[in-house]
Amino acid sequence: MKILLVGEYSGLHNALKEGLSALGHHVTLISTGDYFKHYPTDLSLKRPYSTGISKKIKVALYLLFKIDISSYSVKKQFLNHSKQLKGFDVVQLINESPLGIQAKHEIEIISFLKTHNKKLFLLSCGTDFINISYAFSKKLKYSVLSSYLNGEVSEKSYKSVLRYLSVPFKKLHHHVYHNIEGVIASDIDYHLPLKDHSKYLGLIAYPINTEKHAFSKLNINDTIVIFHGINRNSFHKKGNQYFEKALGIIQEKYPKKVKIITVENLPYKNYITKQQEAHIVLDQVFSYDHGYNALEAMAKGKVVFTGLEQELIDYYKLKKPIAINAVPDVTKIVAELETLILNPNKIIEIGENARAFVEEQHDYIKIAKRYLEVWRRNL
Repeated sequence: MKILLVGEYSGLHNALKEGLSALGHHVTLISTGDYFKHYPTDLSLKRPYSTGISKKIKVALYLLFKIDISSYSVKKQFLNHSKQLKGFDVVQLINESPLGIQAKHEIEIISFLKTHNKKLFLLSCGTDFINISYAFSKKLKYSVLSSYLNGEVSEKSYKSVLRYLSVPFKKLHHHVYHNIEGVIASDIDYHLPLKDHSKYLGLIAYPINTEKHAFSKLNINDTIVIFHGINRNSFHKKGNQYFEKALGIIQEKYPKKVKIITVENLPYKNYITKQQEAHIVLDQVFSYDHGYNALEAMAKGKVVFTGLEQELIDYYKLKKPIAINAVPDVTKIVAELETLILNPNKIIEIGENARAFVEEQHDYIKIAKRYLEVWRRNL
């Protein structure tokens, strides 16, 4: 099968490509590399006018004429690859806005892909019209909108999230759903808003290449290393403020027992290197399920503070602890950290459970086969 993967947010499409390629399929990935993260891609789209004077010019043009020259450039680069983007059996978009550009340019790109390829599929991965609308309904205990809905941050700070409810992005949403065969959720957070939708094809877990993320039994001596990786653009969306406050308390209370590593906006390769020595990884608070970075850390046997709500426990029928459910409560996060610091054997136990879970539920070959089954049923 000839497959085109469009966009990359977390490493998901890279791991899926590896799984599909191992099964003998021809796979091409086109993306911008997701800003500073620089994920690998076959066809690379650069996002110009992002720094210095050129960025100021871009902002001025947008304010005066609503023209986004960076978005226009990405669209033009995409269409320059047009000969390489035709004749695929399956095209999968990582998101309704797979390249993170203006809605009108995404519509042009999606129309091109629909015209020149057989079938179009969508992943619900990251924020989109449906899950942000669902978050506003307040059916969830908490969500990526919690900091905004609680009045902790301004509307301006949430501009990148709230844009999915704007008229242009609502138009993009309807255009995408009109042209796709169906939508696949990548985790429980995206499954819940979609489960009654007519085009929903079900949840397929994140693919993790466990060969690349080797398990290493944690060796704990006198110091426990805690890693906190921050993407400043999604700081409040993920609830990093709760981790920061908890770490301040832990550092003051256990200065000789812990080493805290905090990094910001690192390219993916640097991020993984910095995380390597950690025993505990702080991933995100406002989620019901694990993020992709969380699963990569779990594959290595680290204890991750992430989403582990009852909906996830029920879905996978979990019997053993595989991570720590991080909730928006500094006192509870501190208590969970203290339990691990004072009981290092728990870190080793949970880390081993985490690896076993990733091998069973997220192996990239198994997951690639599940995608193929879903696509084939709808071709």
